[in-house]
Amino acid sequence: MTSRGEDQQAAREARLDELHDKLTTAVDQLVSGEDWKRALAFAANFRSRSFNNTLLIWAQHAAAFERGLVPEPTPSYVAGYKQWQGLGRQVQKGQPGYQIIAPVTGRFASASPQDAESWRRLGKFEKPRPGETVRSKMVGVRPAYVWDASQTAGDDIPEPPRPHLLEGEAPAGLWEGLAAQVKAARFTLAEAASASEIHGANGVTDYLAHTVTVRADMDAAARVKTLAHELGHVLMHGPDNQEARQHRGIGEVEAESVALMVGAAHGMDTTSYTIPYVSTWAAQVEGREPAEVVKATGERVRSVALKILDQLDTTQVGNGTPPGLERDTPAREATRQTFAADRPAPARREPVLAEARSL
Repeated sequence: MTSRGEDQQAAREARLDELHDKLTTAVDQLVSGEDWKRALAFAANFRSRSFNNTLLIWAQHAAAFERGLVPEPTPSYVAGYKQWQGLGRQVQKGQPGYQIIAPVTGRFASASPQDAESWRRLGKFEKPRPGETVRSKMVGVRPAYVWDASQTAGDDIPEPPRPHLLEGEAPAGLWEGLAAQVKAARFTLAEAASASEIHGANGVTDYLAHTVTVRADMDAAARVKTLAHELGHVLMHGPDNQEARQHRGIGEVEAESVALMVGAAHGMDTTSYTIPYVSTWAAQVEGREPAEVVKATGERVRSVALKILDQLDTTQVGNGTPPGLERDTPAREATRQTFAADRPAPARREPVLAEARSL
């Protein structure tokens, strides 16, 4: 005879297995560049969620739309049951929640924070010893539920300002903000009069010379998109990135995907973005399943795009969290990163890759 705790654990694991199946199905459908582009443009509007949770919300909302449960094929804002209540809205009867993966955290204490082996987990009501540092760390996951705004009723949701762009126009301040980040990475930004000066490319990142070059003879929107692409290369790739070096397609997909998310977060038209077939480059990574490559790339792209967007003083579209609701995700993520930073850094690889070009 099993205990109540064992039954609850078994039920949780069953729900997590179901979530994994849903996520795998959603990832398997991202076979073309267009599929990937739509997924990233959607993720740009739900930046407060992980890439995996974004795909889960996307797939489940699409299913709800097909069943006639929601009026639009794309969700606007999502939040938990009590979070909606806190905003004066109530989930309507009969509306199913969308399952997502939520972190389970534990408290850890250490008198020597720099020593990764010194951290010990605190009990539920246990207090740290004098002089100890306390941090939260993710220790597992659990299924959780969120609902789209269209599944709720109640107080109006205030709409934040959205950027409005003319064709060929770049968002105000975006070029300057991206250029500042290129400079902060200790790269020099230069212009080329035409593509012929940079071997037919729109932009080039030279890791040895520490330069980023962008064509000057394109409209403002194309130039800023290219600059975002090259900044993606600067932040993600380089001579010591072995995976991008061995599979150039991955590096180009990642850089273009970062540019797409940065552009979409500013209301830019993404129809001109060109991304290779996902099924092609994902299948070329030896020893890894294509679905795992797609998920890892998606989260990596999201992380870098968020880093870029957080440093920009520009008007951006919402991040999927209802206005007025503050989530503690950034704080938790920062804590996890701080905890991880205590671990030794991986050994550097020998430089090999010299430059990346934006076509």
